[in-house]
Amino acid sequence: MNVARSFNTWRKYRQTVTELGRMTSRELQDLGINRADIPSIARHSVAR
Repeated sequence: MNVARSFNTWRKYRQTVTELGRMTSRELQDLGINRADIPSIARHSVAR
């Protein structure tokens, strides 16, 4: 994996973590997401 691709993957991961982290607990619950699951969900989103 080259540097640019690694950086873009990291950036997408951080963006996902940030966006989900800004959601209220109620919004996350409506989506069926637990706060502790956010990093895992973010990793899964960039693995595609």
